[in-house]
Amino acid sequence: MSILEDSKTRVNESRAARMKEERALLSPEDKDALIRKFHPDYKKEAYRTIQIGPNQGEQTVHELANLLEGKSPIASEAVSLSPQHQVDLLIIGGGGAGATAALTAKAAGANVLLATKLRLGDSNTVMAEGGMQVAVSAEDSPVRHFLDSLRGGYMKNDPALLKTLVEEGPEVAKWLMDIGVLFDREADGNLSIRGGGGSSKPRLLRCKDYTGLELMRVLKDCVLNEQVELLEFSPIVELLTDGEGACTGAVLKNLDNNQFIVVQAKAVILATGGIGRLHIQGFPTSNHYGATADGLPIAYRAGAKLTLQDTFQYHPTGAVYPEPMAGILVTEAIRSVGAQLVNVKGERFINEMETRDAVASAVIRECAEGRGVETSAGRRGVWLDMPMVDIVNAEGTLAHRFPNMVRQFSRYQIDIQKEPVLVYPTLHYQNGGIQINVDGESTVRNLFVAGEASGGIHGRNRLMGNSLLDIIVYGRRAGRAASKRATEIALGKLTLAHLDQFREAQKKAGVESKTVSPMLFPDYVKKN
Repeated sequence: MSILEDSKTRVNESRAARMKEERALLSPEDKDALIRKFHPDYKKEAYRTIQIGPNQGEQTVHELANLLEGKSPIASEAVSLSPQHQVDLLIIGGGGAGATAALTAKAAGANVLLATKLRLGDSNTVMAEGGMQVAVSAEDSPVRHFLDSLRGGYMKNDPALLKTLVEEGPEVAKWLMDIGVLFDREADGNLSIRGGGGSSKPRLLRCKDYTGLELMRVLKDCVLNEQVELLEFSPIVELLTDGEGACTGAVLKNLDNNQFIVVQAKAVILATGGIGRLHIQGFPTSNHYGATADGLPIAYRAGAKLTLQDTFQYHPTGAVYPEPMAGILVTEAIRSVGAQLVNVKGERFINEMETRDAVASAVIRECAEGRGVETSAGRRGVWLDMPMVDIVNAEGTLAHRFPNMVRQFSRYQIDIQKEPVLVYPTLHYQNGGIQINVDGESTVRNLFVAGEASGGIHGRNRLMGNSLLDIIVYGRRAGRAASKRATEIALGKLTLAHLDQFREAQKKAGVESKTVSPMLFPDYVKKN
């Protein structure tokens, strides 16, 4: 019998004893010590100082710092800035935040152009499984939601942004249902809610384990029905400014013919998503193929301040076996209904309802100290004992509530109703990003940001279920504020003056970057 199969047998044999086991949450001191020793955010050699720009002197990971200090793909003198499109509002990104912003701005009367790197809907939104946190029950309140999120974020959340997020939760949930999102309901017709790690009350609205996909299905239909002008396969490669610090448009790249597209806009919303495909510190990722942090270096070169750019979320339960599934997310909601984390000896080692950073750190600790399970491909992980869900609840619970998980593993002849699966933390979310105010506006005038590209809402650790809420709340707010701005100003002058200033700063600081940013697509070609 292989080591892997032998360990799996121990998991099965220890199940009865673990059902009776009560495992307390960690004390604040023990949790802090665990995270500081094992969480990747505390690995000093993974970080360096940013040498130029609005965050000069601050730290971030090498992968992001290289992009922030990177070269623009545009040579100022080689590009005609004669616009092919003139609009009130240019939205960059076809995920949940971009689509929501487009619908809101269109409803406000703005002339909107939505441009996206791939196709409308290709985004991290469709991959969100667990649900959306909204305080809707009689026992809950936005105040409790605020406090849970603040604790989860280690009190580093922007209070005004977080207050707005939780207070507008019930309103945006109603909006989503009004436009057609089908959240799960109980037999009596009331919304079904579940608990999540780090939350004091159940408040997860969900659509089985397809929540993000369901949201995006409806948003995409609405964008098409409203006939929002679309440019697909047209990523942003640079912003345009008026030479006095205000954003006036952007340069896109047509991926079909590699020609630049110049768009003049009264306001721009960046909804370019996350950073996972940078594979920070070599971690696998749960992120969409296009999640290469495009908005961050572009906004940074234009003068936008970043916040909490040194902190990332590593979801505790990314699959590590079989190899083609490496990095694919196993939703946290499965742990909330009974799935347990177990090491090679068949021992449970953490309360599964700790916050994500604590659970991820505990998994890394087990593997680092020799209590993980090694796959034939050399990856290490621990067991997620999912059959416990059916045992604790009722037979058929997994199939009913988590059909996506059952289907994904069944492709590799793994029945999660009968056997555990191997998991390890996967790079999942950028906690920080471009600094915004409650209207979604960055520190660059007329440049708005929504969704994962923004920073400040979630502090140093996002609570599960708050990202779907974030993209809807701030997609709507950015769409509303940017469309209002468009009624107050005229189209501005188009220049690349900010690029000249950035290059001067590079020269002055002695930064000779070989990196071209934005990256647009991950480089998976093996190099000697």
